[in-house]
Amino acid sequence: MAKYTPMIQQYLSIKKNYPDAFLFFRLGDFYELFFEDAIQAARELEITLTGREGGTEERIPMCGVPHHSAESYISQLINKGYKVAICEQVEDPKEAKGVVKREVVRVITPGTVMEGKMLEDKKNNFIVAVVREGESLGVASCDVTTGEFYATILDDEPSTLLNELSYYHPSEIVVEKEEVLQKIKGDLQQQFSAVITLFTLLNGEGEGDGDISVEQHFQNGQALSAIHKKSVALLFGYLKETQKRSLEHLKRVDVYESRQYMILDAFSRRNLELTETVRDHRKKGSLLWLLDRTSTAMGGRLLRKWIEKPLIRRDWIEERLQAVSFLIEQWMARDELKDLLQQIYDLERLAGRVAYGNANARDLVQLKRSLSVIPAIKNLLLTHSETISEEAARNQIQRIVSEIDECSDVKEMLETALVDDPPFSVREGGMIRSGFHEHLDKLLEASRSGKKWISELEQRERALTGIKSLKVGYNKVFGYYIEITRANLGAVPEDRFIRKQTLANAERFVTPELKEKEALIMEAEEKSVELEYQLFVELRDKVASQIQRIQKLAHQVARWDVLQAFASVSQENGYVKPTILDMEENRFDIEEARHPVVESVLEEESFVPNDICLNHKDNQILLITGPNMAGKSTYMRQVALTVIMAQIGCYVPARRADLSVVDRIFTRIGAADDLAGGQSTFMVEMNDIKLTTVQATRHSLIIVDELGRGTSTTDGMAIAQAVIEYIHDRIGCVALVSTHYHELASLENHLPRLKNVSMAVTEEEEEVIFLRRLQEGAASKSYGIYCAQIAGVPGPIVQRAQSLLQVFEKQQQEIAVAQDQTAVQLDIFGETVQSVQPMKVTEPAPPKSHEKVIKKLREIDLIHMTPLEAMNTLDQLKKMLD
Repeated sequence: MAKYTPMIQQYLSIKKNYPDAFLFFRLGDFYELFFEDAIQAARELEITLTGREGGTEERIPMCGVPHHSAESYISQLINKGYKVAICEQVEDPKEAKGVVKREVVRVITPGTVMEGKMLEDKKNNFIVAVVREGESLGVASCDVTTGEFYATILDDEPSTLLNELSYYHPSEIVVEKEEVLQKIKGDLQQQFSAVITLFTLLNGEGEGDGDISVEQHFQNGQALSAIHKKSVALLFGYLKETQKRSLEHLKRVDVYESRQYMILDAFSRRNLELTETVRDHRKKGSLLWLLDRTSTAMGGRLLRKWIEKPLIRRDWIEERLQAVSFLIEQWMARDELKDLLQQIYDLERLAGRVAYGNANARDLVQLKRSLSVIPAIKNLLLTHSETISEEAARNQIQRIVSEIDECSDVKEMLETALVDDPPFSVREGGMIRSGFHEHLDKLLEASRSGKKWISELEQRERALTGIKSLKVGYNKVFGYYIEITRANLGAVPEDRFIRKQTLANAERFVTPELKEKEALIMEAEEKSVELEYQLFVELRDKVASQIQRIQKLAHQVARWDVLQAFASVSQENGYVKPTILDMEENRFDIEEARHPVVESVLEEESFVPNDICLNHKDNQILLITGPNMAGKSTYMRQVALTVIMAQIGCYVPARRADLSVVDRIFTRIGAADDLAGGQSTFMVEMNDIKLTTVQATRHSLIIVDELGRGTSTTDGMAIAQAVIEYIHDRIGCVALVSTHYHELASLENHLPRLKNVSMAVTEEEEEVIFLRRLQEGAASKSYGIYCAQIAGVPGPIVQRAQSLLQVFEKQQQEIAVAQDQTAVQLDIFGETVQSVQPMKVTEPAPPKSHEKVIKKLREIDLIHMTPLEAMNTLDQLKKMLD
C-alpha cells in the first residue's frame, strides 16, 4: 500500500476487516466511499461517481454523502440487504499528528437497525442465530430495538426450522458453520428475504469465554442449557462485534418450548391470512388488520405476536378473556384508556435507544411524557375494577393493575433536568432546564448578558457616529462585526474602528470592546454546550440503569392496549365470550359462526352464519361437498379463525361458542406448485398431507380443502379415502375435509364419526343461487359449468360443456346397468374385508391374472403406510391389472 497516500492506506487497512460491508469513511462533513464500494454504492444509491487523487497515476473511484443526511442513504442500502460499516474520526483533528485516527464505531446490518426511519412501528425487526448440536437445533432470536431475546430448541428438521422462523420473519439469520448454512440456505431464501451471515466466535463454538460472557451478561445466563447457551453466545457475540456499544437492554433470555403455544406452520399462517393476505401480502384483509385497534406501536407488535402464537394454557386464556370482559362492560373507561394510550410513545424502542447510547434529548422528553400518563391509566383501571361483581375476577384484575410500575422517579428526574422542547442535536446546547445546574446557569447568563450588550451596541454606535444605516451582525467565519455602507465611510471613527472585511458595497469593522465581548460570549457558549452535553450523557446513563423497569412497564402497557383493542372490536361486531373447555374434551360447539374478516368487508349483503358441531363422539370429521363459490373454504377457515381468536383471548364471531383448546391447526388450502424445488402442485399437496398426518395429535384441528385433487379421479379418490380413514381411525382429531368426489359420501356408512354436510344450493329458472348455508347430507351436483358461465367463459364453450355432460352422464348410467352393482368397503386399518352381495348379478370369480393383485393387496401393511406410500402402491396395483 506504499504507493497510496497515508489517508487511502488508512482506508484500506480498515476496509480489509469489513469486506462484506460498505465502509462509510468520515472526511469532514461527508462520508466517503472508495474503490469498489464507491462504484457499487453510486449505482445502488443513484449518486454521482467521481474520483480522487490517492497517490497513483489513475484517480481512485469515489462517491460520498453528507453526514447529516446519511441515514436516508444507509436506509436504502439496508433495505436492499447490504451492510454498512460506519467509520468515524475518533480524535480531534486539531490535536492529530498526521492522519486523523479513525475507527469503525458500528456496523449496521438488516437485523441490527436502530434508526426509526428504517423500522416499521408495529412490526418487530428480528435477527436470528441457528446452531446445530447433535440431532437438535438451537435457535436464538433478538429484536435489538426492543430488547427482546428468545431461545428455543428444535428438532433438526428443515420444516420445523422454517415454521419457527416464519413466526419471527427475520431480516437477518446468523449461522456458525458452513454445513448449517448450506442445509438451510435454499429453503430460507425461498421463504424469507433475510440476509444470511456466516459468523464464528473468536473463542470457539460458544465455549469458554463465550459462555462466561453469556453467564455474566444475562440475568438467567447460568440457568441456560448448553445448546441454549451456544445459540445465545453466537447471536450475542455477533451483536457485540457489529454494534461495539452497550447492550444493557438485553439482560434476559426468554427460554420457551415450541409446544408451549399453539403450533401453526408457515403454510397454515399463510392460508388463514393471519397477518397478511395471500394475494398481495398486505395487512389489509388479514386477521391482524381486523383486530388492530391498538393505540401504541408496542401494542401493535404484541398483537402480532399473540396472533401468531396463540395460548394453549386454559388459565392464561381465561385471564385475558376476563380482562376483555371488564373492558367491554366498562366501555366509558375503555374509551378513556384508549385516549390515554394514544399519548404514550414507543417505550420499548425508546428504552432501546437510551441503553444503546443514541437517544437524544427529544427521546428522553418523549419518555417523560409517556411516563406522565401512567398514573392516570393505573388509577382509571383500579377505580373501574371496583365495579366487577365477581370477587375472583375483581381481585385478578386489580392484581394485574397494581403490578404496574409508574417509574415516577425516572419521570421526575427527566422533568427536573430537561426543557420541554429541546433541540434535535445533543451538541448544540439548549437542552438543560434553568436551575438544574448552578455553573451552567452562570455560563448561560454570561452568554445572554454579552449578547444583550451587543444588541444594544448598534443603537449606541448609531448615536455616536451619526450613521443611521450602521448595523451589527454575526457569522461563523468572522464572528461579530459592525457593517457600514461605502457612502458613510467618511464618518467612521478611525481611532476606535478596526477594518476587518471588505464587501462590494460596504466595509466591516470591529472595536477592541466588541472583540473582548465576543471572546467572553464564545467562551461561555463553548463551555456551556460542552457542559450541557456532559450533563445530558449523565442523565441518559441514569435512565439506562432503569431500563429493565421501563421495559417491563412497556410490556404491561402493550398488554392493556391489545386487550382494549379486543374489547373494541368485539363490542362493535357483536362477538361473544367463548367458553374454554379442557383440551381432553375435544368439543367444538358454535352457534351461528361467522368469518370475522369476510363479514367486515361485506358491503351490500350480510354474512350468512352457520353452526359448527365437532366432537370425538359422533362428529369427528365433517365431509363437506358442494360447488365452488358456495362457501366451503370460507366455512372451514372461519372455524380455524374462531379457535385462534379464542386462544389469543379475544371474543369470537358467533352467537355462542364452547371450544376445547387446540394444540395445532393444519390447513391445506389452495396448494401451489414448487417449480424451483421440482415439485408439482400434487406433490406439494402430498408433502403437506405427510406433515399433517405425521405431526397431528388427538388434540389438533385439521382443515383440508379439495383433498386428492391434482391426479386422476381414481387415484385422487383412493388417496382421499385413505387419508380420511387414517385421520378417523389413527389420529383421532377433529377435521373438516372438502371434496368434489361425491363418491366419498359413502364413507359415512362405515366411518361412525364422519358426517356428510354440504353447502345449500337452489335452482330457480335456470339460475343457481348459493345460499351459503350448511346443511346435512352430501351435495348432488358440483355446478362446475355454472361457475364457468358466471366467470365469463365464452358461451360456445359453456354450451358444448353442457352437451358433453349429458353424454357423459348417459354413458355412466348405461355402464352402471351393465356392470356389477357390488360396492366394496375396505377397512384398511382392520383385518376384515366386507362385500355387499350384488342385487341382480352373480359376481364371477376373479380371473387368474388378477390373483397376483389380490395376493399383493392382502400382504400390504396398511397400518404403517404413509399416504404417499399408499399412492405409490395403488399405482403399482393398477399397472399390474393393466
